[in-house]
Amino acid sequence: MDYKVKSEKIVLDKFLKVFEAEVEHDTYRNEGKIQATRLALDRGDSVAILIYERDTDQFLFTEQFRYPSSRRNVPFILELPAGAIDDGETAQDAAQREVLEEIGYKIDNLEKISTYFPSPGMSSEVIHLFFAQVETGDKVNNGGGAASEKEDIKLVPLSRKRALEKLPQGFFNNSITIIGLQWFLLNKENLI
Repeated sequence: MDYKVKSEKIVLDKFLKVFEAEVEHDTYRNEGKIQATRLALDRGDSVAILIYERDTDQFLFTEQFRYPSSRRNVPFILELPAGAIDDGETAQDAAQREVLEEIGYKIDNLEKISTYFPSPGMSSEVIHLFFAQVETGDKVNNGGGAASEKEDIKLVPLSRKRALEKLPQGFFNNSITIIGLQWFLLNKENLI
């Protein structure tokens, strides 16, 4: 299968960028080529971290206001600590920084879960999903988010038992949290 991006331009350049492109690609039906105008949202790549606090047998989630989901009447989202990878940062560096900023924990032992496109039909964003184990003594500040980014983030501990009970009930409503907890069930539940 062959494709070509014939032209591309930025049509929005704010916190998010939107690209518009003229594309051409082969068809699966061998009926020539499709030519179309397509849009792509580009916000850079992100990290998310499933954190398990061993000594309390809890997962550490965040809760914060999310404008996009508020448009669907879900203004506050319970999710994993997460954020954008800054220029010059590795995914691991960004994960450590985001956890420290958002919930105040220092993490060292990152285990890669997955790298994936959360919405490839709309966005070029890639999420690097990690797992980390901590102890209560690894909390070194209050967290709460970066004031310069106008973040207001609440730490929400949830027992491992309760979180895993709520998973199949549809309690969690975002891909990073669902994928992280499902990965834990498949890979770690019997080891902890």
